[in-house]
Order: sequence, then C-alpha cells, then structure tokens
Amino acid sequence: MPRFSIIVPSHGVVGRLSLALDSVLAQSFGDFELIPVCDGPQSPAADVVAGYVRRDSRVAPVHSPPSAGPAGARNTGTRAATGAYLLFLDGDDVLVPGALAELAARLDATGDVDVLHFEHERTPWWEGEPTNPAAKVLARTPKGAFSPEEAPHVTGVRLPAWSAAYRRAFVAEHRLAFPDGHFTDIGFAGLSALRAERVAVLRAVVVRHLVRRQGSRLSLPGEHHVELLDQAEALLTRAVEEGLSGERYKELFEQLFAAILKTAAHPRRLGSRRRAFFRRASRLYGRHRPAGYRPPGGSLGVQHRLLASGAYTAFRALRGANQKAARAIEVVPRPRGLRTRLLYRRHLSRPLDPSLAVYCAYWGRGYACNPAAIHAKARELAPHIRSVFLVEPDQAHAMPEGVDYAVIGGRRYWEVLARATYLINNANFAEGVVKRRGSVHLQTQHGTPLKKMGVDQSTYPVVAAATGSFARLLGRVDRWDYNLSSNRHSTEMWERAFPGSYEQLEYGYPRNDVYCTATGEDVTRVRRELGVPEGSTAVLYAPTHRDHHTGFETALDLEAFCEEAGPDVVVLLRAHYFYDRGLSRATGRIIDVTSHRSSEDVCLAADALVTDYSSIMFDYANLDRPIVVYADDWEVYRETRGVYFDLLAAPPGPVARTPEELARVFRDGSWRGPESAAARAAFRTRFCEFDDGRAAERVVRRVLLGEPPETIPPVIPLAERVPAPAATTLVRS
Repeated sequence: MPRFSIIVPSHGVVGRLSLALDSVLAQSFGDFELIPVCDGPQSPAADVVAGYVRRDSRVAPVHSPPSAGPAGARNTGTRAATGAYLLFLDGDDVLVPGALAELAARLDATGDVDVLHFEHERTPWWEGEPTNPAAKVLARTPKGAFSPEEAPHVTGVRLPAWSAAYRRAFVAEHRLAFPDGHFTDIGFAGLSALRAERVAVLRAVVVRHLVRRQGSRLSLPGEHHVELLDQAEALLTRAVEEGLSGERYKELFEQLFAAILKTAAHPRRLGSRRRAFFRRASRLYGRHRPAGYRPPGGSLGVQHRLLASGAYTAFRALRGANQKAARAIEVVPRPRGLRTRLLYRRHLSRPLDPSLAVYCAYWGRGYACNPAAIHAKARELAPHIRSVFLVEPDQAHAMPEGVDYAVIGGRRYWEVLARATYLINNANFAEGVVKRRGSVHLQTQHGTPLKKMGVDQSTYPVVAAATGSFARLLGRVDRWDYNLSSNRHSTEMWERAFPGSYEQLEYGYPRNDVYCTATGEDVTRVRRELGVPEGSTAVLYAPTHRDHHTGFETALDLEAFCEEAGPDVVVLLRAHYFYDRGLSRATGRIIDVTSHRSSEDVCLAADALVTDYSSIMFDYANLDRPIVVYADDWEVYRETRGVYFDLLAAPPGPVARTPEELARVFRDGSWRGPESAAARAAFRTRFCEFDDGRAAERVVRRVLLGEPPETIPPVIPLAERVPAPAATTLVRS
C-alpha cells in the first residue's frame, strides 16, 4: 500500500496539467500513487496523461464525466485510491519540492492522525507576492497530534480540501465524500473536521496554488452562490446532531457566516437574486445562531446585526453596494481625435445590428487567412448575414470583387465596429473598440504555436519589449467569446498564453479547409499563376520572423541551394508577412511569393516545404507533402524567443543545420524518403487533428447561426481525409 494517493482532477486545466503531474513525479519521496482524473478516455487531459502512464507505473488515471463536476472527479479518485493518506491536488496546482518527504516525516512524528493540515501558497497569476492564508489559521495549534477540542478555530471552513492530507481509512469509515455542486470543499473539509478525533499540523508550504486570471469559479456571477447556503445549513445541522461543543460550534457558525456575508455584499455575484439570498441567509442565521452569541465588533458586527434582523436595505446602504453602480459602465472609447470619439460614441448608443458581421485579418492587411475562409462560407450558409471586411487604405485595391469593405480609421469603420453583432479577427481589434453586451467576438488565431505567445512572452526581454503592455493585451483577450483551435496542443497553449473566460472551439482552421477540398486543376492553376515552370520541383522556403533582427535576413543562399539541390528545383520564397513591402526578391530560379495574398495557394503549388520555425509547417502538413526543417540557429531562437516544445526532437521531416546539409537532403532524395514520411505521419497525427476541410462550416454554424454544439458536424478522422494532390502526383497520373 503506498503512503500517499494523490488525486488530480483535470477538467478545464489541461493547459497546466503537465506542471501538476511533473511536480508530483519529481518528488524525492517516491512512495505514492498518482491518480489523474480525466473527463474520458478521448479527452485532451487523457492524451496528456497517456504519456505519463507510459513513463511511470505509479500513474493510474481514472475517468469522471464533466457533468459530475469537481466533486465527482475527487470522489472517483478516492474510490480508486489504495494509499494510506489522500491528497487532493487541483490540476493547476503544484507540489513544492520536497513536500511529500516533509509530510511523511511529520506523520512519522505524530502517528496516524485522521487529518494533517498544512500550509499553502496562493500565487498571483501575473504579478505580486504569494500569500499564505493557512499560516494564520494553523499558527495557534498544539505542536503534536491533538484533539479538535484543543483548536476549535480549525473548522475546515477556511482551508481548501487540497490543504490537508486525509487518512483513507478515516474517510472510508465515516463515508466522507465531496457533496455535489459548488462550495464542495466546505462540505468535505467541514465534515472531516467534525468527525476527526486526532489531527495535526505541518507548518510548511506543501501546495502552491495558482490564482487564475479568470478568478475562482466560486467568484463568478451566477445562481450557484445559493449553494453556499446549502452547504452551510447541512454542516450546521450535522454539527447540532453530533452535539458539537459550544466553542467549536461558535467558531463554525462565525466562519460560515463570514463567507456568507462576503457573498451577500458582492452585488455582481448574486445579481437579481441578492435579496432572496440575503433573506434566506437571515433565516438561517436566526435558526442556527448559538445561544448567547455576541457578534464581533466593527463593521462586520454591524453586518451580523443587520443580517439577524433581516434589514436588507440597510445592509446594502452600509456596504455602498448599489447594484446599478456596481456594474461596470462601459469604458469610454478612445479612438484618436475628438470628432472620431464623438462619432464612435454616437454609434455605440444605437442598437446592435443583428445581421452585421465585421471581419479583419492581420491588422487589416487584406482578404486572407481564417477570417476570409469564414467569410466565404458565411456567404454560402448564412446569406442573411451582411459582412464587412476591414482593411488598411493601401490594401483596399486588392480586395476581391463583391466583398464589402471599410477602410480602417474611416467614418464607416467606426460605425460598423460599433454596431456589428459578430466581430471576427485573427489578431485583435483596436485598443479603443468596446465589447458591447450582446456582441460576439471570435478570435480565429493564425497559426499553431511553436514559439511562446501572449503572456508567456513576458520572460523573454526582446519579445516582451516589442509586445508592449501585457495588461492591454489581456484587456483585448477579455473581449473574446470564442477562440479557435486546430489541435489540442494549441488548445492547451492558448489557455496558458491568453488566460480568459472565452470558450475554446476545437473546430480546425478554416483557412486549411482548402487542403482537403482543392483539386488537381486548382494546383495546376496556382502553379501557372505563380510562374512555376512545368515539370519543376517547387520548394517553398518560408522562414519565420526573428525578434532580434530588424529586417528580413537569411543566411541561406537560395541560388546556390538550387544549383546544389538539382537542375529541376525552383524556390518559392515567402518571407514573413512583417517583411512584405511589395518589393520583389526574385532572381533566376527564385520566385518571390511574399506579396501573394494567399499562403494557402502558395502551399498548394509547392512540392515540398523548407522552413525553420514558422507555423506554416503545421498548416502545410495537412497536404501530407515533404517538409524539411532548416534549423541553423535553433539554440539562439529558442533562447531569445522561447518555444513550447523541442521541434528538433519531433520534427515533421529531415533536419538540416547547414546549407550543405540542406542541399544534400534534396540531392540524395531523403527529403521524400521513408524516414521523412514516418516523421511527417507522427507530426500530422499530433498537429492536424481538427483540420478536415469542414472547419469553416463548423464555425459558421456555431457562431453565426447559433446552432448547439451537439449538432455541429464532427471532425473527419485523419485516415479518411484525402489531401489535395501534389503536382508530381498529377504528372504521374
């Protein structure tokens, strides 16, 4: 029997789950079993956990459906546990180094106690010093094992379930379980404190809890706050039934009503149910108030008296919590220029247009990427939606015929932004754009993240300096209702990089639909438009942006590469869009396609891709054509930009570190050999998960047509997809 069973629910925290599991497996004390609780065998968390199962026999996952909530997940883990003591670790928490060794040593010193309380740190997600709220609670306790009567203030109410170790036999004997619903920690920890006979304290931090930017689920507005009263009533009733001593009952009562008063005074949490909550709390207060109870002093004591008398109006006045004032008034827009601000404000006072959708791609660089693909599908499936694309003035001439557009900064631009119900972007809308109640913002993203993104860039000085204010970035994230993902890796990384309350749509990237729908005629047409000589091998060279460079630089001599790679090789050069200035770099066998509107067309035309660390490799992999990684400065890039995984350990094809190696890969044919195909297959399994040719349809049906998730077309399995044919395939045919 292991000493500890560590139960880790994973729902909603898959982006940080690996940190929690790593913190357990890295412990110096190894006598434990680790029980991750996943939503199901096909869930994102199950994919993460599968790798740990293969590496360590102590990892034993179980499954609990999301509908069972945190309580169901913990109870499922408890039933599967075989250890002497239970530890509950949330999926976004970590054990500090040496934590299990300290727990084991403390249990050796105290003997088998029913509950061992310990300290924890609450770490702000962004800035600020960690706090240790348990330290004050546990400071006034005996040094060794003790009876709860000796420390009546330790009621369990002020400590989360993951701030204690529970003897499994004790939990089983008293049939303790986490009650359903919200505030489940109060129910479980409170009942454990009522039933425990011997407890002890470890005055050291064991768990480091990350305070999520979105806040705790318990702090969000909603009707679930009524469940706090349910848990309090059940706990107080049980305390009376079991004859809890006067001092312990007084402490339990006072701590429960401190939490209740805090919620009652928070207008945004309760909304229209605030009065009903207060009245029920008042009845509960009168029914369970200890005999001879004297309220505390100060403002809290006044709140106790008002609650006891049911004086709701006076309570509101005391707290200054007028509901209308507590709701944040929409931020006054700040577009440049007084006349523009006044114009925008005037349009904001008008109702939303339920049939208006606004699209923007790459900060107005034209009709491109996911927004363009969604726009095209919306014209087919939702013709009643009027669409307007936002473009910079110098890109207006390139807009396709029949696509309505507004020039960024113009009068119509601010009008459509103010009145559109649907706002769709692959970057972000301007700082001054207001998120109106009833509007729907869809962030489509424009690539799979290899390099660090969002707030994960903060520890990389060169990138952080270019990014600007992270607070403003997160203000823009707060406007998102939906965020699009093309694979589960992206889902996990977006959750870390852009913390927010949006919903993840694992629908695939609409721009990649064409890789499953294009025909041989499309490939031939695009090659002809780009000027690719018939019968040649077109190699797309697409290097990414270097944050430590000031302009487009490449150490690769493309003309020399063509000479060395073979007489039929031509290079399609596509520099990062940051360097698209309308200047052609075409010479000899080099065809500059940087300014070509559609990167998808360029990919269709290419027989192979050579890239360094550009996200284009994830999109191109959908075509199942050869990919070669040219990683001449991987170590520098990794240190200056930061990456989410080691590309060279799991590349999509051959890796070359020098120009000579790159030429040799093409000269000897290994660029399209069996080893290359095997690497590409593994890469496609990991990163082409949702790109099946129907992503745009799923987005339009869910976001623009409002269809429920269960009616959205499912993703076609990778093995059943037929990528667009390559030019070499067409020649053989």
